[in-house]
Amino acid sequence: MPVNTHTKILATVGPASSSPQMLEKLIDAGVDAFRFNFSHGTHQEHQERYNILRKISESKNRHITIVADLQGPKLRVGLFKNGKTLIKAGSTFVLDLDDTLGDETRVNLPHKEIFDAIKPKDILLLNDGNVSLEVISVEPTRAVTKVLIGGILSDHKGVNLPNITLPISALTEKDRKDLDFALELGIDWISLSFVQKIEDVIEIKSIVGDKALVMSKLEKPSAIDDLEEIIKLSDGVMVARGDLGVECPLYTVPVLQKRILSVCRKYAKPVVVATQMLESMIENPTPTRAEVSDVATAVYEGADTVMLSAETAIGKYPERTVKMMHNIIEQVEQDDSFFICMSEDEKEFYKSETMGITYAANELSQVLPNVAAIVTYSASGYTTFSMAKERPDVPIVAITPSVKVARRLGIVWGVHCYVNQEVFESFERIEDNATKYVKDNGYGKLGDLIIVTAGYPFGKAGMTNLLHTIKIS
Repeated sequence: MPVNTHTKILATVGPASSSPQMLEKLIDAGVDAFRFNFSHGTHQEHQERYNILRKISESKNRHITIVADLQGPKLRVGLFKNGKTLIKAGSTFVLDLDDTLGDETRVNLPHKEIFDAIKPKDILLLNDGNVSLEVISVEPTRAVTKVLIGGILSDHKGVNLPNITLPISALTEKDRKDLDFALELGIDWISLSFVQKIEDVIEIKSIVGDKALVMSKLEKPSAIDDLEEIIKLSDGVMVARGDLGVECPLYTVPVLQKRILSVCRKYAKPVVVATQMLESMIENPTPTRAEVSDVATAVYEGADTVMLSAETAIGKYPERTVKMMHNIIEQVEQDDSFFICMSEDEKEFYKSETMGITYAANELSQVLPNVAAIVTYSASGYTTFSMAKERPDVPIVAITPSVKVARRLGIVWGVHCYVNQEVFESFERIEDNATKYVKDNGYGKLGDLIIVTAGYPFGKAGMTNLLHTIKIS
Protein backbone atom coordinates (compact mmCIF):
# COMPACT_ATOMS: atom_id res chain seq x y z
CA MET A 1 0.00 0.00 0.00
CA PRO A 2 1.23 3.53 -0.67
CA VAL A 3 2.54 5.76 2.10
CA ASN A 4 -0.31 8.00 3.27
CA THR A 5 1.63 11.25 3.71
CA HIS A 6 2.95 13.86 1.27
CA THR A 7 5.79 15.40 3.30
CA LYS A 8 8.94 13.24 3.26
CA ILE A 9 11.32 12.25 6.06
CA LEU A 10 15.12 12.37 5.71
CA ALA A 11 16.99 10.52 8.47
CA THR A 12 20.71 10.70 9.21
CA VAL A 13 22.58 7.40 9.36
CA GLY A 14 25.04 6.92 12.22
CA PRO A 15 26.12 4.42 14.88
CA ALA A 16 22.55 4.12 16.23
CA SER A 17 21.03 3.39 12.84
CA SER A 18 23.58 1.66 10.62
CA SER A 19 22.57 -1.98 11.08
CA PRO A 20 20.43 -3.62 8.38
CA GLN A 21 17.75 -4.35 10.98
CA MET A 22 17.48 -0.73 12.16
CA LEU A 23 17.61 0.73 8.66
CA GLU A 24 14.73 -1.53 7.64
CA LYS A 25 12.77 -0.51 10.74
CA LEU A 26 13.29 3.17 9.91
CA ILE A 27 12.03 2.68 6.35
CA ASP A 28 8.98 0.84 7.67
CA ALA A 29 8.43 3.67 10.20
CA GLY A 30 8.28 6.26 7.42
CA VAL A 31 11.78 7.25 6.24
CA ASP A 32 11.95 8.15 2.54
CA ALA A 33 15.60 9.20 2.34
CA PHE A 34 18.84 8.83 4.28
CA ARG A 35 21.62 11.34 4.88
CA PHE A 36 25.26 10.27 5.05
CA ASN A 37 27.10 12.91 7.08
CA PHE A 38 30.63 13.11 5.69
CA SER A 39 31.77 15.06 8.75
CA HIS A 40 31.81 11.65 10.44
CA GLY A 41 32.57 8.09 9.41
CA THR A 42 34.99 6.54 6.94
CA HIS A 43 34.50 5.85 3.27
CA GLN A 44 34.32 2.15 4.08
CA GLU A 45 31.50 2.76 6.58
CA HIS A 46 29.57 4.85 4.05
CA GLN A 47 30.12 2.16 1.41
CA GLU A 48 28.73 -0.53 3.72
CA ARG A 49 25.67 1.56 4.63
CA TYR A 50 25.08 2.39 0.97
CA ASN A 51 25.14 -1.29 -0.01
CA ILE A 52 22.78 -2.22 2.83
CA LEU A 53 20.29 0.49 1.88
CA ARG A 54 20.29 -0.40 -1.80
CA LYS A 55 19.69 -4.05 -0.92
CA ILE A 56 16.81 -3.22 1.44
CA SER A 57 15.31 -0.80 -1.09
CA GLU A 58 15.37 -3.49 -3.77
CA SER A 59 13.76 -6.05 -1.48
CA LYS A 60 10.94 -3.60 -0.67
CA ASN A 61 10.58 -2.37 -4.26
CA ARG A 62 11.30 1.16 -3.02
CA HIS A 63 13.55 3.84 -4.50
CA ILE A 64 15.08 5.21 -1.31
CA THR A 65 17.04 8.44 -1.75
CA ILE A 66 20.58 8.78 -0.38
CA VAL A 67 22.06 12.22 0.32
CA ALA A 68 25.79 12.83 0.85
CA ASP A 69 26.26 15.85 3.12
CA LEU A 70 29.74 17.32 2.60
CA GLN A 71 31.48 18.76 5.66
CA GLY A 72 32.59 22.07 4.15
CA PRO A 73 35.16 24.41 5.72
CA LYS A 74 35.25 24.13 9.50
CA LEU A 75 36.60 27.26 11.15
CA ARG A 76 37.84 26.43 14.63
CA VAL A 77 40.19 27.83 17.27
CA GLY A 78 43.24 25.82 18.32
CA LEU A 79 44.19 24.28 21.67
CA PHE A 80 44.30 25.64 25.24
CA LYS A 81 46.84 24.83 27.97
CA ASN A 82 44.24 23.11 30.14
CA GLY A 83 41.90 22.13 27.33
CA LYS A 84 39.71 25.13 28.08
CA THR A 85 39.66 28.58 29.64
CA LEU A 86 37.29 31.27 30.87
CA ILE A 87 37.35 34.56 29.02
CA LYS A 88 35.62 37.46 30.71
CA ALA A 89 33.35 40.11 29.24
CA GLY A 90 35.16 43.44 28.81
CA SER A 91 38.60 41.86 28.55
CA THR A 92 40.91 41.89 25.53
CA PHE A 93 41.35 38.61 23.67
CA VAL A 94 43.78 37.94 20.81
CA LEU A 95 43.37 35.51 17.93
CA ASP A 96 46.55 34.69 16.04
CA LEU A 97 48.41 32.23 13.81
CA ASP A 98 50.80 31.23 16.61
CA ASP A 99 50.19 27.52 17.44
CA THR A 100 51.32 27.96 21.07
CA LEU A 101 48.70 26.65 23.51
CA GLY A 102 46.11 29.30 24.36
CA ASP A 103 45.02 30.84 27.66
CA GLU A 104 42.56 33.48 28.90
CA THR A 105 44.31 36.18 26.80
CA ARG A 106 44.80 34.52 23.38
CA VAL A 107 44.39 31.43 21.25
CA ASN A 108 45.51 30.12 17.88
CA LEU A 109 43.12 30.67 14.96
CA PRO A 110 44.69 28.66 12.10
CA HIS A 111 42.78 30.36 9.27
CA LYS A 112 44.74 33.16 7.57
CA GLU A 113 41.76 33.86 5.33
CA ILE A 114 39.86 35.14 8.37
CA PHE A 115 42.51 37.77 9.10
CA ASP A 116 42.40 38.78 5.44
CA ALA A 117 38.63 39.30 5.56
CA ILE A 118 37.78 40.84 8.93
CA LYS A 119 38.03 44.52 9.89
CA PRO A 120 37.53 46.61 13.04
CA LYS A 121 34.00 46.49 14.52
CA ASP A 122 33.27 43.09 12.93
CA ILE A 123 31.72 40.55 15.29
CA LEU A 124 33.09 37.02 15.71
CA LEU A 125 31.01 34.32 17.39
CA LEU A 126 32.68 31.35 19.07
CA ASN A 127 31.25 28.14 20.53
CA ASP A 128 27.89 28.36 18.70
CA GLY A 129 27.52 32.02 19.60
CA ASN A 130 27.99 31.57 23.34
CA VAL A 131 31.10 33.78 23.19
CA SER A 132 31.04 37.05 21.23
CA LEU A 133 34.06 39.14 20.23
CA GLU A 134 34.29 42.56 18.58
CA VAL A 135 37.37 43.19 16.42
CA ILE A 136 39.45 46.16 17.60
CA SER A 137 42.40 45.88 15.22
CA VAL A 138 43.67 43.46 12.58
CA GLU A 139 47.11 42.54 11.28
CA PRO A 140 48.03 39.86 8.70
CA THR A 141 48.64 37.26 11.42
CA ARG A 142 46.56 38.41 14.41
CA ALA A 143 43.44 40.22 15.53
CA VAL A 144 42.87 42.02 18.81
CA THR A 145 39.28 41.79 20.04
CA LYS A 146 37.11 42.97 22.89
CA VAL A 147 35.04 40.29 24.64
CA LEU A 148 31.37 41.31 24.43
CA ILE A 149 29.97 38.08 25.87
CA GLY A 150 32.36 35.94 27.88
CA GLY A 151 32.26 32.29 28.81
CA ILE A 152 34.09 28.98 28.70
CA LEU A 153 36.09 28.37 25.53
CA SER A 154 37.60 24.94 24.92
CA ASP A 155 39.74 23.21 22.30
CA HIS A 156 38.61 23.32 18.66
CA LYS A 157 35.43 25.31 19.26
CA GLY A 158 33.85 26.68 16.10
CA VAL A 159 34.08 30.24 14.82
CA ASN A 160 31.25 31.98 12.96
CA LEU A 161 31.58 35.26 11.10
CA PRO A 162 28.17 36.86 10.57
CA ASN A 163 27.89 39.04 7.46
CA ILE A 164 31.47 38.34 6.41
CA THR A 165 32.15 36.57 3.11
CA LEU A 166 35.42 34.65 3.26
CA PRO A 167 37.59 34.35 0.14
CA ILE A 168 37.47 30.56 0.20
CA SER A 169 35.76 27.80 -1.73
CA ALA A 170 32.89 25.89 -0.17
CA LEU A 171 34.82 22.75 -1.12
CA THR A 172 37.85 21.78 0.95
CA GLU A 173 40.36 19.13 -0.13
CA LYS A 174 38.54 16.66 2.10
CA ASP A 175 35.25 17.59 0.45
CA ARG A 176 36.69 17.01 -3.02
CA LYS A 177 37.84 13.53 -2.05
CA ASP A 178 34.50 12.80 -0.40
CA LEU A 179 32.67 14.13 -3.46
CA ASP A 180 34.63 11.91 -5.84
CA PHE A 181 33.88 8.93 -3.62
CA ALA A 182 30.17 9.75 -3.31
CA LEU A 183 29.74 10.19 -7.05
CA GLU A 184 31.56 6.93 -7.77
CA LEU A 185 29.33 5.23 -5.19
CA GLY A 186 26.17 6.42 -6.92
CA ILE A 187 24.82 8.86 -4.34
CA ASP A 188 21.59 10.59 -5.47
CA TRP A 189 22.02 14.06 -3.97
CA ILE A 190 25.11 16.02 -2.89
CA SER A 191 24.49 18.51 -0.08
CA LEU A 192 26.92 21.44 -0.26
CA SER A 193 27.82 23.12 3.04
CA PHE A 194 29.11 26.67 3.57
CA VAL A 195 27.42 28.19 0.53
CA GLN A 196 28.33 31.89 0.60
CA LYS A 197 27.79 32.95 -3.00
CA ILE A 198 26.47 31.90 -6.40
CA GLU A 199 29.95 30.83 -7.52
CA ASP A 200 29.99 28.08 -4.87
CA VAL A 201 27.00 26.41 -6.53
CA ILE A 202 28.43 26.88 -10.01
CA GLU A 203 31.70 25.25 -8.91
CA ILE A 204 30.16 22.08 -7.50
CA LYS A 205 27.69 21.68 -10.35
CA SER A 206 30.56 21.84 -12.83
CA ILE A 207 32.15 18.89 -11.00
CA VAL A 208 28.99 16.86 -10.40
CA GLY A 209 27.48 17.26 -13.87
CA ASP A 210 24.57 14.86 -14.32
CA LYS A 211 25.93 12.25 -11.90
CA ALA A 212 23.81 13.57 -9.01
CA LEU A 213 21.65 16.52 -7.99
CA VAL A 214 23.03 19.36 -5.87
CA MET A 215 21.36 20.56 -2.68
CA SER A 216 22.63 23.92 -1.38
CA LYS A 217 22.69 24.27 2.40
CA LEU A 218 21.58 27.76 3.37
CA GLU A 219 23.43 28.54 6.59
CA LYS A 220 25.30 31.78 5.79
CA PRO A 221 23.73 35.28 5.77
CA SER A 222 25.60 36.10 2.53
CA ALA A 223 23.72 33.27 0.80
CA ILE A 224 20.42 34.85 1.87
CA ASP A 225 21.49 38.04 0.07
CA ASP A 226 21.61 36.08 -3.21
CA LEU A 227 18.77 33.75 -2.29
CA GLU A 228 16.82 33.65 -5.55
CA GLU A 229 19.89 33.17 -7.76
CA ILE A 230 21.31 30.43 -5.53
CA ILE A 231 17.97 28.60 -5.49
CA LYS A 232 17.58 28.91 -9.27
CA LEU A 233 21.05 27.41 -9.80
CA SER A 234 20.57 24.62 -7.24
CA ASP A 235 18.55 21.45 -7.77
CA GLY A 236 17.26 21.65 -4.20
CA VAL A 237 17.89 23.45 -0.91
CA MET A 238 18.40 22.62 2.76
CA VAL A 239 17.44 25.16 5.42
CA ALA A 240 20.38 24.47 7.76
CA ARG A 241 19.04 26.18 10.86
CA GLY A 242 22.05 25.37 13.04
CA ASP A 243 24.66 27.80 11.71
CA LEU A 244 21.90 30.03 10.31
CA GLY A 245 20.65 30.48 13.86
CA VAL A 246 24.15 31.40 15.05
CA GLU A 247 25.06 33.86 12.30
CA CYS A 248 21.62 35.48 12.08
CA PRO A 249 19.62 36.68 15.09
CA LEU A 250 17.68 33.65 16.32
CA TYR A 251 14.35 35.45 16.10
CA THR A 252 14.85 35.95 12.34
CA VAL A 253 15.22 32.23 11.56
CA PRO A 254 11.47 31.39 11.36
CA VAL A 255 10.95 34.27 8.93
CA LEU A 256 13.97 33.21 6.85
CA GLN A 257 12.69 29.63 6.81
CA LYS A 258 9.32 30.75 5.49
CA ARG A 259 10.96 32.96 2.87
CA ILE A 260 13.28 30.20 1.66
CA LEU A 261 10.38 27.74 1.37
CA SER A 262 8.38 30.28 -0.61
CA VAL A 263 11.18 30.93 -3.11
CA CYS A 264 11.90 27.20 -3.52
CA ARG A 265 8.22 26.62 -4.24
CA LYS A 266 8.26 29.41 -6.80
CA TYR A 267 11.03 27.71 -8.77
CA ALA A 268 9.83 24.11 -8.19
CA LYS A 269 12.93 23.21 -6.16
CA PRO A 270 12.56 20.68 -3.32
CA VAL A 271 13.45 22.02 0.11
CA VAL A 272 14.55 20.21 3.27
CA VAL A 273 14.05 21.79 6.71
CA ALA A 274 16.80 20.60 9.06
CA THR A 275 18.34 20.89 12.53
CA GLN A 276 16.94 20.33 16.02
CA MET A 277 13.50 19.21 14.84
CA LEU A 278 13.04 16.56 17.55
CA GLU A 279 16.39 17.01 19.29
CA SER A 280 15.20 16.14 22.79
CA MET A 281 14.48 12.62 21.51
CA ILE A 282 18.22 12.01 21.30
CA GLU A 283 17.91 11.22 25.00
CA ASN A 284 14.18 11.10 25.72
CA PRO A 285 11.36 8.88 24.41
CA THR A 286 9.08 11.87 23.80
CA PRO A 287 9.72 15.31 22.24
CA THR A 288 8.89 18.69 23.71
CA ARG A 289 5.65 20.40 22.71
CA ALA A 290 7.71 23.13 21.05
CA GLU A 291 9.51 20.57 18.87
CA VAL A 292 6.21 19.03 17.77
CA SER A 293 4.98 22.49 16.87
CA ASP A 294 8.20 23.20 14.96
CA VAL A 295 7.82 20.10 12.78
CA ALA A 296 4.15 20.91 12.21
CA THR A 297 5.00 24.47 11.16
CA ALA A 298 7.47 23.22 8.53
CA VAL A 299 4.81 20.87 7.17
CA TYR A 300 2.16 23.61 7.08
CA GLU A 301 4.63 25.89 5.28
CA GLY A 302 5.07 23.33 2.52
CA ALA A 303 8.48 21.77 3.18
CA ASP A 304 9.12 18.86 0.84
CA THR A 305 11.12 17.05 3.51
CA VAL A 306 11.82 17.34 7.23
CA MET A 307 15.13 16.02 8.51
CA LEU A 308 16.37 14.17 11.57
CA SER A 309 20.06 14.55 12.46
CA ALA A 310 21.53 13.24 15.71
CA GLU A 311 18.07 11.92 16.64
CA THR A 312 18.61 8.93 14.32
CA ALA A 313 22.41 9.02 14.01
CA ILE A 314 23.32 8.66 17.69
CA GLY A 315 20.00 8.91 19.54
CA LYS A 316 18.56 6.32 21.91
CA TYR A 317 15.23 6.07 20.09
CA PRO A 318 15.74 6.30 16.30
CA GLU A 319 12.70 4.22 15.30
CA ARG A 320 10.43 5.90 17.86
CA THR A 321 11.61 9.32 16.65
CA VAL A 322 10.75 8.55 13.03
CA LYS A 323 7.32 7.27 14.05
CA MET A 324 6.74 10.48 16.02
CA MET A 325 7.72 12.63 13.04
CA HIS A 326 5.49 10.58 10.73
CA ASN A 327 2.56 10.94 13.16
CA ILE A 328 3.02 14.73 13.29
CA ILE A 329 3.08 14.92 9.48
CA GLU A 330 0.02 12.70 9.19
CA GLN A 331 -1.93 14.76 11.73
CA VAL A 332 -1.12 18.07 10.01
CA GLU A 333 -1.96 16.75 6.54
CA GLN A 334 -5.34 15.53 7.76
CA ASP A 335 -6.22 19.06 8.90
CA ASP A 336 -8.94 20.60 6.71
CA SER A 337 -6.85 23.77 6.39
CA PHE A 338 -3.69 21.99 5.20
CA PHE A 339 -4.33 22.16 1.46
CA ILE A 340 -5.65 25.69 1.83
CA CYS A 341 -2.20 26.56 3.19
CA MET A 342 -0.67 24.79 0.19
CA SER A 343 -2.55 26.85 -2.42
CA GLU A 344 -0.56 29.41 -4.36
CA ASP A 345 -1.71 32.34 -6.46
CA GLU A 346 1.44 33.38 -8.32
CA LYS A 347 0.64 32.61 -11.97
CA GLU A 348 3.31 34.78 -13.57
CA PHE A 349 5.87 32.01 -13.21
CA TYR A 350 4.04 29.56 -15.44
CA LYS A 351 6.10 30.53 -18.46
CA SER A 352 7.11 27.05 -19.60
CA GLU A 353 4.81 24.55 -21.24
CA THR A 354 5.63 21.98 -18.54
CA MET A 355 4.67 24.28 -15.68
CA GLY A 356 1.48 25.27 -17.50
CA ILE A 357 0.49 21.64 -17.97
CA THR A 358 1.21 20.70 -14.36
CA TYR A 359 -0.72 23.74 -13.12
CA ALA A 360 -3.68 22.67 -15.24
CA ALA A 361 -3.42 19.09 -13.97
CA ASN A 362 -3.69 20.29 -10.39
CA GLU A 363 -6.67 22.51 -11.24
CA LEU A 364 -8.39 19.52 -12.87
CA SER A 365 -7.74 17.37 -9.80
CA GLN A 366 -9.66 19.92 -7.71
CA VAL A 367 -12.75 20.22 -9.92
CA LEU A 368 -13.24 16.68 -11.26
CA PRO A 369 -14.89 14.09 -8.98
CA ASN A 370 -13.09 10.99 -7.70
CA VAL A 371 -9.57 11.81 -8.91
CA ALA A 372 -7.34 9.05 -7.50
CA ALA A 373 -3.91 10.27 -8.61
CA ILE A 374 -1.92 12.43 -10.97
CA VAL A 375 0.49 10.31 -13.04
CA THR A 376 3.59 12.05 -14.42
CA TYR A 377 5.70 10.43 -17.12
CA SER A 378 9.15 11.99 -16.86
CA ALA A 379 12.59 11.00 -18.17
CA SER A 380 14.48 13.69 -16.24
CA GLY A 381 12.24 14.24 -13.22
CA TYR A 382 11.61 17.89 -14.09
CA THR A 383 7.90 17.34 -14.84
CA THR A 384 7.49 15.65 -11.45
CA PHE A 385 9.28 18.53 -9.67
CA SER A 386 6.87 20.90 -11.41
CA MET A 387 3.86 18.81 -10.44
CA ALA A 388 4.97 18.72 -6.80
CA LYS A 389 5.20 22.53 -6.86
CA GLU A 390 1.40 22.60 -7.16
CA ARG A 391 0.93 20.57 -3.95
CA PRO A 392 -2.10 18.58 -5.21
CA ASP A 393 -4.28 16.85 -2.62
CA VAL A 394 -3.95 13.53 -4.47
CA PRO A 395 -0.85 11.32 -4.81
CA ILE A 396 1.69 12.12 -7.54
CA VAL A 397 2.59 8.81 -9.20
CA ALA A 398 5.85 9.39 -11.08
CA ILE A 399 6.79 6.92 -13.80
CA THR A 400 10.30 7.19 -15.22
CA PRO A 401 12.54 4.94 -17.32
CA SER A 402 15.53 5.79 -15.11
CA VAL A 403 16.37 4.18 -11.75
CA LYS A 404 18.70 7.13 -11.15
CA VAL A 405 15.84 9.61 -11.55
CA ALA A 406 13.50 7.50 -9.39
CA ARG A 407 16.01 7.55 -6.54
CA ARG A 408 16.36 11.33 -6.75
CA LEU A 409 12.62 11.88 -6.34
CA GLY A 410 12.40 10.40 -2.83
CA ILE A 411 12.70 13.82 -1.16
CA VAL A 412 10.09 15.50 -3.37
CA TRP A 413 6.71 16.33 -1.82
CA GLY A 414 3.87 13.91 -2.53
CA VAL A 415 5.76 11.78 -5.05
CA HIS A 416 5.63 7.98 -5.30
CA CYS A 417 8.03 6.79 -7.98
CA TYR A 418 8.13 3.71 -10.22
CA VAL A 419 10.50 2.65 -12.97
CA ASN A 420 9.17 1.57 -16.36
CA GLN A 421 11.51 1.41 -19.34
CA GLU A 422 8.84 0.69 -21.93
CA VAL A 423 8.78 2.94 -24.99
CA PHE A 424 5.14 3.89 -25.46
CA GLU A 425 3.81 3.96 -28.98
CA SER A 426 0.17 4.93 -28.39
CA PHE A 427 -2.18 6.77 -26.06
CA GLU A 428 -3.92 3.48 -25.35
CA ARG A 429 -0.69 1.97 -23.99
CA ILE A 430 -0.16 5.03 -21.77
CA GLU A 431 -3.69 4.61 -20.43
CA ASP A 432 -3.20 0.91 -19.70
CA ASN A 433 0.14 1.53 -18.03
CA ALA A 434 -1.03 4.41 -15.82
CA THR A 435 -4.13 2.48 -14.79
CA LYS A 436 -2.06 -0.56 -13.85
CA TYR A 437 0.29 1.42 -11.57
CA VAL A 438 -2.55 3.27 -9.87
CA LYS A 439 -4.66 0.15 -9.28
CA ASP A 440 -1.86 -2.29 -8.40
CA ASN A 441 -0.35 0.05 -5.82
CA GLY A 442 -3.59 0.92 -4.09
CA TYR A 443 -4.00 4.54 -5.19
CA GLY A 444 -7.31 4.09 -7.00
CA LYS A 445 -10.21 1.74 -7.76
CA LEU A 446 -12.81 1.09 -10.44
CA GLY A 447 -14.64 4.26 -11.44
CA ASP A 448 -11.91 6.65 -10.21
CA LEU A 449 -10.23 9.15 -12.51
CA ILE A 450 -6.52 9.44 -13.26
CA ILE A 451 -4.92 12.60 -14.62
CA VAL A 452 -1.85 12.00 -16.79
CA THR A 453 0.90 14.40 -17.86
CA ALA A 454 3.46 13.31 -20.45
CA GLY A 455 5.48 14.40 -23.44
CA TYR A 456 4.50 13.68 -27.02
CA PRO A 457 6.14 12.20 -29.08
CA PHE A 458 6.59 9.62 -26.30
CA GLY A 459 10.10 8.99 -25.01
CA LYS A 460 11.46 12.45 -25.80
CA ALA A 461 13.05 13.99 -22.70
CA GLY A 462 12.62 17.59 -21.64
CA MET A 463 9.11 18.19 -22.94
CA THR A 464 5.71 17.88 -21.29
CA ASN A 465 2.85 18.89 -23.57
CA LEU A 466 0.15 16.30 -22.91
CA LEU A 467 -2.67 16.42 -20.33
CA HIS A 468 -5.05 13.48 -20.38
CA THR A 469 -7.74 11.97 -18.14
CA ILE A 470 -8.49 8.26 -17.72
CA LYS A 471 -11.37 6.52 -16.00
CA ILE A 472 -10.37 3.30 -14.28
CA SER A 473 -12.50 0.51 -15.69
